[in-house]
Amino acid sequence: MLRALLEAHTPPEAGSTSLPAAQEAQLPYKPQSVGQARRLVREALTAWGLGHLIDTAALVTSELVTNAAKTGCQLLMTVTVERIAKATVRVSVRDGSRALPVLIQASDDDEGHRGLSLVHRLTGGRWGVTVEPLGKVVHADIAR
Repeated sequence: MLRALLEAHTPPEAGSTSLPAAQEAQLPYKPQSVGQARRLVREALTAWGLGHLIDTAALVTSELVTNAAKTGCQLLMTVTVERIAKATVRVSVRDGSRALPVLIQASDDDEGHRGLSLVHRLTGGRWGVTVEPLGKVVHADIAR
């Protein structure tokens, strides 16, 4: 089910020659998709020589895909990993829900609601949401 597709990449940063094409997969809204998305990210970062970002990127990917899987959408989500600068990657998840993620402070007793806080910490606040006519894209930028 996991299929990597080449997609046009973000223009290269000043002074660099080019960046590799983004990698993308369309996945069902199921818990199993988390593992498939993490694999996509690991493979891309390994190919790009960014192995030092794998653990952080895999954890961020898990949180974004888990949130998308909870939306209850019936079609497919799109997970994209792209190298947006020499040492920075962006993980994006497009889903069919226009409900925006909310960054909340979970209490010590709360069993959930920590995912977006974790993404915020791991990315240094470099994440965001773009609302689209039929859903949204949540992205997070990971650097050293």
